[in-house]
Formats: sequence, C-alpha cells, structure tokens
Amino acid sequence: MLRRLLALLVPIAFLITASLAVPLGAVTAQRQTQEVYVDRLNDAGRFASLGSTALRTGRLEGLRGELERYEELYGARVAVVDPSGRPVLASSPEAARTAQGQEEARRALGGFRPAPPTAVWPWSGADLVIAEPIGRDSGVEGAVLISAPTEELRERILGSWALLGALSMVPLGVLSAVAWPLSRWVLRPVRRLDEATAAISEGDLSVRADRVGGPPELRRLAASFNAMVDAVERALHRQRAFVSDASHQLRNPLASLRLAVENLEPHVSGEEARQAHADAVEEAKAMHRLLNSLTAATRMESFRASEPVELDEVLATRLTRWRALAEVEGIALETRVPEGLRALAPPGGLGSVLDELMSNAIRLSGGSRIRLTASEGDGRDGADTVGRGVAGGDRGAGARADGARGAVVLHVADDGTGLAPEERRKALQRFWRGPRHQNVEGTGLGLAICADLVESSGGSLRLLPGLPRPDGGFGLDVEVRLPQA
Repeated sequence: MLRRLLALLVPIAFLITASLAVPLGAVTAQRQTQEVYVDRLNDAGRFASLGSTALRTGRLEGLRGELERYEELYGARVAVVDPSGRPVLASSPEAARTAQGQEEARRALGGFRPAPPTAVWPWSGADLVIAEPIGRDSGVEGAVLISAPTEELRERILGSWALLGALSMVPLGVLSAVAWPLSRWVLRPVRRLDEATAAISEGDLSVRADRVGGPPELRRLAASFNAMVDAVERALHRQRAFVSDASHQLRNPLASLRLAVENLEPHVSGEEARQAHADAVEEAKAMHRLLNSLTAATRMESFRASEPVELDEVLATRLTRWRALAEVEGIALETRVPEGLRALAPPGGLGSVLDELMSNAIRLSGGSRIRLTASEGDGRDGADTVGRGVAGGDRGAGARADGARGAVVLHVADDGTGLAPEERRKALQRFWRGPRHQNVEGTGLGLAICADLVESSGGSLRLLPGLPRPDGGFGLDVEVRLPQA
C-alpha cells in the first residue's frame, strides 16, 4: 500500500514541478532570444544608416570594411542589397549568397521590418536573420541583412535550462523525501487495521486496531472498530456461555428424569402403557444427545484459527476405525487419497469433520459402498449443487478457497438412498432431519456444524449427487473444499 501511494504521489509531484519549470524554461529562452535580437537589430539600424549615406555618395569601401570587421568580431554575416534584392556589399562571399532569396530581405525592401522571432530553441540550428530597410516608405533604397549564428545563444539557453532543472530537483527531492514519512504516518494505522481485520476474520477476537499515531480521522476509526469488536466478542461470549451453561444445567435434571422414567418400567402394565413408557425413554435419550451436541458445538466453535495439516496423517489415525464401523453395517469403504496433500484444517480439526461425515454415511445412507477421495482442484463442477457459499448467495468462503492459493477437495460419496435436490437445499440447516431418518438416532446438528467449521477456515461444504445405485438413482456426495496449505 505504501509503494502504491508513493507511486501516485511522486509522479504528481513531478508533474507539478514540470508544469512550473517548463513555462519558466520557455520564458527564459524567449528573454535571451529577445536580448540577442535587440542587439543585432541595433547593429542592423546602424548599418542601414551608414548604407544610406554610402549608396547616395557611392563611397562603398568604408562600409565594406565595417561589414568585414563586424563578421570577424561577432561571426555574423552582413549584406547590403539594392531594391532588386541583388547584393551590393557583403562582409564575405558567403554573406552575399546567404542574402539572395531571403524572405526577410523582400519584406524589408517593401518598407516593412520583419516580425521578431519568438524564441530560439536549443534543438534548432537555423541562424537568426534580421533585416532592416534603408530608407522609409516609398524611399527605400535597399536593405541590410544580418544572419547571426545561434550556437552560442543555444548553449546559453541550454545552460539556463540545466540550471533550472537542477533547481527544480530541490523541491521535487523535498516533496519525495516528505512523501515517504508522511505516507508511512498516514498508512501505518490503515495497515494495522487491515491486519487486525484479517486476524478477526480468522476467528481471533482478541486482536485490536492500533489507536496511536496517524491522522485523527483514522484514530477515531480505529477506536470505533475496537468498540465494534468488543461488542461482537461480548455477544459471542454471552451466546456461547448461555448455550454451555444451559446444556450443563439441564444435564443433571435430565439424567435424573431419564433414570426415573426408566425405573417406572416394572410398574407399567398394558401394551399401550409400555409403548408410551418406551417413547418417553427414547425422548429422554434424544434430549440427552441434543444437549451433548450443543455442548460439542459450543466447544468446537470456540476454536479460533485454522492450521495446516497433512491429510495422510489425519486419515491414518481414523481409517481403521471407519473400516471397522463400515464392516459392521456391511458397507465397503474405498479410499483414493494421494500422498503429500496439505490443507488448512477447520477450527476444531479436520478429523472431527470427517468423523461426522463418515458416521452419517455409515448410519444413514443405507447403501453398500462409501468412497473417500481427495485431490487438488481449482474449478467447480456439476450443475446440480447445493452448499454453503454456492446456493445461498454467499460465495465469500468458497471464493477464498478457490483463490490464488488453490484448494484441496475431499469427497465422501455413497451409493445409498441419497437426498432429493430440495432436501439437499435444507440439509445444512440446523436441526433439519430427512423424513426417512426421523426415527434414527441423531440431532440434525452435525452436518450444519461441519459446514460452519469448514467455512470458518475459508472453505466450503456442498452436497452433490453421489455414487450411482443399482436402481438407477444416486446416493449422496459431500464435497469439502479447503484452502491448500
């Protein structure tokens, strides 16, 4: 950010300096040109006065000597032409040739003095030509033509420009020197605010913006930002504390209630009463599982930051248990995971997320095959997709996972009963359970918590059609996309 600001300020300072130096350089060239022009014009007027006398009396030798000495002294060629434009006198043969065909001489013979030059530029090699009529109005007897070389004048103008450029470097250098500390002073609180925002977005609510240094507006912004984070942190702590406290406070009364209900079994008679008693026991167990899930969710959501993990190491500690659970249900477990994949694990651990997904596939799919695959990927495929960051309009987390860092994509796919598109759209909502699984043990929180945890690490979780079934349908495929570490 500092380099970008300097890249903006320094050219602006250069343009401001150039906008002042360029007109001043042009004025300097014009002024020095005018000085030389006036000097040569005075000389031309003197030669015109002498030429008028010489042409009337016919005494040309004295004027010729004056012209030759003038060229020898100043290096300027001088010629006197008659009304027809033919050279009568010249300081040298070269001067006579130069005088022929000059537009300035024709204008002077017409009784007009040519307009003075605007400026002589250093890159122009033309001579400075000055013409002065001899006589006035209808009595023009000839003209004096001076062709002065401009090499010395151009060198003086170029030297003045070099001095002006050197002097212009002083304010430009001062502006550049001031721009560096000024930019650092202005951008330091912005940079620290950006760092604090990045840390908070990763879950670290203990970070605060620096309120020291910088312009007053940025200090007030940092104070407002810190107040906002304080309010958010207090609200989150109160929410988590409430859920945790409520879960713990209800655990003992619920355990006592469950024990009391179970102890009523010897005293229950009749088929209808025994069924009601069994339903009551089952409801107490479901309530107990729900409290456990709420406590686990609160504990997992309290983790702050993601951390890089080796996918091989995560799977090595769990594959044996998954295979054992799958064999009990008569399900074949396949794995296709290349070596060396590293990903940013969600807060609470990637293993916990995969445990939940594998448990759902084993308990709820009703299929005969589960396939776990992992790969590096950048694009998204499949039109029939539902998931956080895709179907709900919030693409933030998914976009970060697919950004410049690349992504690691895991699929837990089965060939079971699967979910209809409408059910997949609802399945990531908390406490949602499919119609076929109302009597199966569970709370409807696991998949929603997994999606939240994956998104908190900059990833996304989607539900896709899974492996093909023998009857022509498809099971369920849970895609977990994580940033590549």
